[in-house]
Amino acid sequence: MIWRRLLSLCLLVLALASGACSPRVDSGPAGSEISLEALPAEAQATYALIRRGGPFPYSKDGTTFFNREGLLPARPRGHYKEYTVPTPGSRDRGARRIVAGGDPKASGDFWYTEDHYRSFRRIRE
Repeated sequence: MIWRRLLSLCLLVLALASGACSPRVDSGPAGSEISLEALPAEAQATYALIRRGGPFPYSKDGTTFFNREGLLPARPRGHYKEYTVPTPGSRDRGARRIVAGGDPKASGDFWYTEDHYRSFRRIRE
């Protein structure tokens, strides 16, 4: 019994060390990119709000995204800002976000996650 647990633990450590359990930027049906038109309607509306500069419905919108997962290109702290994409039927903010890099009104650096930062797809305008 203890040997099974040790073996399972060793396999988990090996999988984590090899990256087999790591999140990926290129997950999703469209690879590492998704067109603006292919985003859910709520994400398209959030994108339009970002481009206009608000107003935003959630107090966390426009706050710094720290990229702790290391899935987006490395940039100085404060480069990325996160915005909530509403999820119909969710009682909280849900898992969907758009992360903008640089000046959100002028930049073309936008990323979409539908699984709370476990994977990202770059938004192609």
